[in-house]
Amino acid sequence: MLSHPRPQPAAESVIRPLDDPSLYFSRELSWLEFNERVLEEALDEGTPLLERLRFVSIYGTNLDEFFMIRIAAIKQQIEAQVHKRSEDGRSPTEHLLAISERLRVSLARQMRLLNETLLPAIDGHGIRILRVGELDEERRAQVDRMFDERVFPVLTPLGVDAGHPFPYISNLTLSLAVELEEVTADGVELHFARVKIPQTLTRFVPLDSPEGEQHFVLLEDLIAQHLPALFPGMQVRDSYLFRVTRDADLDVQEDEADDLLAAIESELQRRRFGEAVRLEVERGMPEYIRDLLLEALDLSASDYYEVEGIIGLGDLLALVNLPGHAQLHDPPFTPAIPKRLVGAADLFAAIRESDILLHHPYESFDPVLQFVRQAAEDPNVLAIKMTLYRTSGKDSPIVRALLDAAENGKQVAVLIELKARFDEENNIEWARRLERAGVHVVYGFAGLKTHAKVTLVVRQDDDGIRRYMHFGTGNYNEKTARFYTDMSLFTCRAELGTDASELFNALTGFSKVTDYEELLVAPVNMRRELTGLIDREAEHARAGRPAGIRAKLNAITDGELTRALYRASQAGVPIDLLVRGMCVVRPGVPGVSETVRVRSIVGRFLEHSRLFVFENAGDRATFIGSADWMGRNLDRRVETIVPVLDPFLAEKIYGRILSVLFADNVKSRELQADGSYRRLQAQADAPVDAQQVFLGQARAL
Repeated sequence: MLSHPRPQPAAESVIRPLDDPSLYFSRELSWLEFNERVLEEALDEGTPLLERLRFVSIYGTNLDEFFMIRIAAIKQQIEAQVHKRSEDGRSPTEHLLAISERLRVSLARQMRLLNETLLPAIDGHGIRILRVGELDEERRAQVDRMFDERVFPVLTPLGVDAGHPFPYISNLTLSLAVELEEVTADGVELHFARVKIPQTLTRFVPLDSPEGEQHFVLLEDLIAQHLPALFPGMQVRDSYLFRVTRDADLDVQEDEADDLLAAIESELQRRRFGEAVRLEVERGMPEYIRDLLLEALDLSASDYYEVEGIIGLGDLLALVNLPGHAQLHDPPFTPAIPKRLVGAADLFAAIRESDILLHHPYESFDPVLQFVRQAAEDPNVLAIKMTLYRTSGKDSPIVRALLDAAENGKQVAVLIELKARFDEENNIEWARRLERAGVHVVYGFAGLKTHAKVTLVVRQDDDGIRRYMHFGTGNYNEKTARFYTDMSLFTCRAELGTDASELFNALTGFSKVTDYEELLVAPVNMRRELTGLIDREAEHARAGRPAGIRAKLNAITDGELTRALYRASQAGVPIDLLVRGMCVVRPGVPGVSETVRVRSIVGRFLEHSRLFVFENAGDRATFIGSADWMGRNLDRRVETIVPVLDPFLAEKIYGRILSVLFADNVKSRELQADGSYRRLQAQADAPVDAQQVFLGQARAL
């Protein structure tokens, strides 16, 4: 039972309607609060220097995706004249204005940190970004040679006038807006041109440097200093860097697509030409150039962001990942192998002994790879079925094992989600390779993404056919498994095997499964079952039985589940939520959510696991899964949440994982009733950094 003290729900004479917009936060503004927490890690002087720079890079990359997906969606609503208000009562237009206002404050804070603190600090460690104009004669000659030999041949200046229409500016590419003068018989004429910064060249151009140091110039600066070579006979007045962000979501009419793979490929080509949603420009750009760009891109002044410093912060990872400088990074660690798996050549035998639970990245992802590899090589394995949402690119060991399985004569069926955002091209390539190897490849349901993480292995054991399963909260990607926190559950329980078979029959065939015995599967029974689990806690609380909810997720934005949580809180159920990102739940509202506490942890590793514990009158129900509490996960995706039926493992999740996470007072922030987050203050003699605790536990294995 949850033991921390909670206020009792207030008795109110008037029952507050639970659809009142004041009870919900904006999901978009909540996301901005999440990215602000990422920025706070960069501001934290206790974080190693290059890790602080990494967080600035993550902040920028997150923001790029936010514009490409969320802002693009809001703009589409406005264009389609959709006036429906969100749960928090805002119209799409009101959301855009609120986002713009909030974001400009955050961006200014971020650029001050980068320009005034982090770049000077790495300069002090020999990582230096120089301006071409301040180079000495020897190094200026070096960059001149670089320009002539490597850069000039790939540049294509594009003029804009009556005979040259404004060029297409592709998504997230850097460009120089160039002011030119031409002296004619009639006087001086002004011209405008665009020069694209080639993405095929490194942005941080290395220079000859003193021993132990690494000096660079920015590619855009190098090009800007050599613009006269591109416009002979013209006078270059000045140039200004800019970048355009475009709508990058896919819009595939699956019901009309005879070949989903071909439709996705076509849509990926179209993505490059999505509508513009943001214009970032170098500070100091003249107003007439700004207006020219805005008009050409069909953007308004609210879509315009002036940047003082580096545009495109994701590229800073090139500096973060420079060799050396170990003292400027987090200490390295080696993921642990649980004792019962050390030297275990037969993973199937270990699973038959008892279920296995792994906590990544503290515990190694290798057993997951071993599970698939052993299945591919074991002569007693009859079939392998798997869902793949994201994997690790062209060298994925998971996919190689599946290819080997097909070559070894196994029956292999793989559902590859072609619509996994920004991984579509990788998945298309793998789908074709698997099909050529004889794997039965399917692409899931029309109108649904398959986000579940499930592997089913059918094996002929000595005592009959047995089904072995892996259920995960994260992707089958050994690279992200090094810095995402996730859970893996291995089991051969017959009751779960029946449900897993039903799931794959539904995914690969025409089976119309209307319910599952143990699994919570979206969009079949997950919403109903989750609502029922929450409502059951309310019934226990009203009856005076032990009640409580602890849930760890990436996001909570679903109105129906939020109202279920409010009803449970009104009944007196203690509710602890650990939500990394967006959360529309407003805690601490009298008579509505007084027993709700919401926290968020942002630290070295990306908190990605989904864990759920319901007190259930002392008979706890524990689950892990792939689904957040969002409308898309519950209604528009195939997701799985699996019960953890082994009592020892269920207690591990509750007592050794969730309890530590909720005790964190170093990296944890608590959501306030006004939507802000307050960083918890650790006592000097009792700091708890959950991720460090888990690292210590892993080292002790």
